[in-house]
Amino acid sequence: MVLLLNSDAGTGLGGNCTGCVICSEENGCSTCQQRLFLFIRREGIRQYGKCVHDCPLGFFGIRGQEANRCKKCGSTCESCFSQDFCIRCKRRFHLYKGKCLPTCPPGTLTHQSTRECQEECEPSPWGSWSPCIHNGKTCGSGWGLETRVREAGPAKQEETASCRVLSESRKCPIKRPCPGERNPRQKSRKDRKDRKDRRQRKDRKLERRTQLPGSQ
Repeated sequence: MVLLLNSDAGTGLGGNCTGCVICSEENGCSTCQQRLFLFIRREGIRQYGKCVHDCPLGFFGIRGQEANRCKKCGSTCESCFSQDFCIRCKRRFHLYKGKCLPTCPPGTLTHQSTRECQEECEPSPWGSWSPCIHNGKTCGSGWGLETRVREAGPAKQEETASCRVLSESRKCPIKRPCPGERNPRQKSRKDRKDRKDRRQRKDRKLERRTQLPGSQ
């Protein structure tokens, strides 16, 4: 038996008839008031209708001349705007331009929280070189390394994607002696001077021997 109802009365397994124009005890709502959507819930071979203001998760609303209905999203969509445009994907899928894909296409990266494919990162300009360092010190003798970095941010300044920080290093001479340490050049000049002084002293000793009587 078909009932014409527009009340909150219960109707067995079909739930209530709130917002219904036509409602039955066995199948719930079959026609809704204007602007409401008919949502059909299926259990096995049985189905039950309910009139709702907004379609539940996994469904989207279609407005028609005769009736407004909730239609199921695609099999990979968790929520959608229409049959062809997903808003959020199910697990193991990635959202790209309204589509749910097994992997993000080339040139895009996966946003960690939303699993949305975003444009690949564009590196920012290189920063300045760091001080020249060897064994954790910026002083000493010999060669060290200096480093500079640049961040790879998303091409579109929206939510931050999982982009890397890029860096590069190069060899550099350390010219500043540590406190209490002699400059290598100064040390080298002193060593040469010491060797020269020793040669001169040796030459003077040899010269005095040759001038002594009986030295020939």
